[in-house]
Amino acid sequence: MKRSGPLFTLLAGLVLGLLVLSLNATTGTQSASSYEESPSPKASPTPTKTTASPSPSPSRTPVPDADYTGRTKDDSASVAFSLRDGKAVAYFCDGRDKESWLKGDVEDDGTMRLTGKHGAKLTGTLKEGKRISGTVAVDGGRYDFTADKAKKPDGLYRATGRVGDTDVDGGWIVRQGGRQQVGILTLDGEPSPAPRIDPETGAVTVDGEQLTARPVTP
Repeated sequence: MKRSGPLFTLLAGLVLGLLVLSLNATTGTQSASSYEESPSPKASPTPTKTTASPSPSPSRTPVPDADYTGRTKDDSASVAFSLRDGKAVAYFCDGRDKESWLKGDVEDDGTMRLTGKHGAKLTGTLKEGKRISGTVAVDGGRYDFTADKAKKPDGLYRATGRVGDTDVDGGWIVRQGGRQQVGILTLDGEPSPAPRIDPETGAVTVDGEQLTARPVTP
């Protein structure tokens, strides 16, 4: 029994040494594995590209308020316009028995499509705020025209009312400082050449009674 003591001691030392070696090997493997499996640093996110918003288109300038007077290309009739706040009223008149009042909108680019009674139509374009040119269709006829910007007293005038028992409706196109006037006076539905008006006051005498022709606006 005395000899077995050192032998057991030696065996115990060998077992202990083997255990220590085994533990060291395991620890090294785990450390290496832990190192290899550790996540790599996260990449910074790619910055998002910002698309610039398109700049708003510049607003268009409305057509200025003004009056225009002129003649048809064949010189058979006169035309006049009154433009206010993007609206237009026009008058076509041959000074005898053919006339038409037309109304409509004026687009920002100066184009207009006006309509009147009995299918009357007018298409025109205002150029540089100085002249309106186009075509008017009245009573089966088509007329090309030009109308230039007017200065008072030139322009478009109208008088309505009653003289005695008669309904009166008159339209006038005044040009050349009032020296040239074209108009039609309708009495109870019957058209005839209109008498002259005073270009400064608009006063006009109809069958001995005085009426006032006033500037027309849409």
